[in-house]
Amino acid sequence: MICKRVEYKDFRNIKDETVSFSPSTTILYGKNAQGKTNMLEGVYIFAQGKSHRAGRDSELVRFGADSARLTMTYESAGRENTLSLVIEGGRHKIPYKNGIKLDRLSEMIGNFRAVLFSPEHLAIVKAGPSERRAFLDVAISQLRPVYMRTLQRYNTILMQRNALLKSMKQNTSASLISSLEAWSEKLSEYAARVAVVRADYAEKLSELTSELYADMTGKKESVFISYHGTSRIGGDYGDEKRIREIYRRQLTENVEREIMLGSTQYGVHKDDVDIMLNDREAKFFASQGQQRSIVLTLKLAEGEYSKRETGEYPVFLLDDILSELDPARRSYVVSGIKDRQVIITSCDMSVKRRIRGGLSYCVRSGTASLMAGAKE
Repeated sequence: MICKRVEYKDFRNIKDETVSFSPSTTILYGKNAQGKTNMLEGVYIFAQGKSHRAGRDSELVRFGADSARLTMTYESAGRENTLSLVIEGGRHKIPYKNGIKLDRLSEMIGNFRAVLFSPEHLAIVKAGPSERRAFLDVAISQLRPVYMRTLQRYNTILMQRNALLKSMKQNTSASLISSLEAWSEKLSEYAARVAVVRADYAEKLSELTSELYADMTGKKESVFISYHGTSRIGGDYGDEKRIREIYRRQLTENVEREIMLGSTQYGVHKDDVDIMLNDREAKFFASQGQQRSIVLTLKLAEGEYSKRETGEYPVFLLDDILSELDPARRSYVVSGIKDRQVIITSCDMSVKRRIRGGLSYCVRSGTASLMAGAKE
């Protein structure tokens, strides 16, 4: 998979710019707040349908403009396609493929795939469960768009069930209890669907991550990853019917506690991913350097798994990550992404010396200028 170019119109601080990307490596140089990460964001948004940065969609529209538009030309399986996304005042995102309007934003997901490395990802090991769930959900959604719709449906049901639980603090009539049972049944159904896919992905990702981590550390250390459900299912996620029953039972046997708390206490929105380093929990025992090594191999494994599933590598996006790494880890990442399309943002001009070939741009005030001698 190759991102050939992106046209930016009133996106963030970019008024009107088109950036062509090398099929190997493209480096976007620039000082902070000049727009290099905005350009990378404009690539990634086609993979996930939303920004990887916190904030409202309205922040994606350039100040003073009514709407923003992004258009990507990319190649997949030997065919060239275009994806476009119109962001109307931050209120609506309207997706297009090859000039044809799509009915839903979720229909865009899965067409273009990318793996993002950012400094924030270095906290995956130590951060809370929501960060690890998000990591799985983002990776899976690009490979199985139906999963994203299942997760969205789960979250909608969860919101409705939570609203009902809050209302039952004052009223526990028979009709409300009956409604709660219905929502519990539906929530357990979608919880089981999500859990099965997450657990399967985590298991396969663990195999690849373990191989990469052993390689990075010269087989001196080991990493193991597993899905950890609040349903206390253990390691067996192969029987969706059984998992659904476990979730249903938890949601019906703990109603009084949930009414008191006013929210759903069981389900995949509470689940976690266990990351074990040398048979100990990495979030408690891994050093900062080990944490970074784990996250780097997780991300490389994400790309490898995408290649196994689809037959082609995703695009690798490195958002100012190389400057965060020591020489050994930096060298390992650079080696691990060779022969793939990589787009890098950096404030450090020395990055170019470590990566040969490709294109280099200087980004200033939302414009990208091809650097002298950088043309392939």
